[in-house]
Amino acid sequence: MAQLNGAPATPSDLQTLALVNYGHFTSMRVDDQHIRGLSHHLDRLVKDCRQVFAADLDRDRVREFVRTAVADESGSFVVRVTIFDPQLEMGHPGSDADPHVLVTTRPAVALPPSPMRAKSAVYARDMPLVKHIGLFGQLRHRRTAQLSGFDDAVFVDTAGFVSEGATWNIAFFDGENVMWPDADVLPGVTMRLLQQVHEQTINAPVNLSNLGGMEAAFATNTSVGVRPVICIDGTEFPGDHTVFADLRKEYEEIPPERL
Repeated sequence: MAQLNGAPATPSDLQTLALVNYGHFTSMRVDDQHIRGLSHHLDRLVKDCRQVFAADLDRDRVREFVRTAVADESGSFVVRVTIFDPQLEMGHPGSDADPHVLVTTRPAVALPPSPMRAKSAVYARDMPLVKHIGLFGQLRHRRTAQLSGFDDAVFVDTAGFVSEGATWNIAFFDGENVMWPDADVLPGVTMRLLQQVHEQTINAPVNLSNLGGMEAAFATNTSVGVRPVICIDGTEFPGDHTVFADLRKEYEEIPPERL
């Protein structure tokens, strides 16, 4: 299913998205017509639209397009809202933009998710604070990691300081605090919600050389919630640490918003 501005999308509607690849998006897990952090997702779309297109986005209009697209579908699935301009030309990206709203859905993974093995890669996303659709670099490193026997890639700078995963945030537990890397990363909605409800949370630099002192590591995004990371390169972590149950309980107790 793909709807553009509330109507079925045609191949010609999506041509610019495929060929020019300029825009931004957010993805949200829907559970029985409810979304945890819905307001944060809408805020992200409005903020990023100003950054990417220098244009205002009507959050209520976006919400209505999402309602129309998912109708009364029950159960759990992921809805993605992509903002792009179908008239944008590669040779004239500076033209005044008219952002459109594309809504698509995909199946949701079962919870809790299986543990993950990650391979580090030196990489920094372009405009890291924006959830834009330029995913080539992230997917290239994810592919390389998978071809090397891992599940995904976690990004570090040239000095080995950890930032984020390919499409997820990462955090560590040092035995007392949940530590989020103090780096330029996409502020994920799940990360923000966990920071709000988990009292012992800090932001601090995390280097690959210090991972041996961590008790646990985990990834977060809207699709997986809290996913254990059981390996980064040669450093292993447990997949059943008690902190995971605590974080999942706190996350699940956050009231979801009706779509």
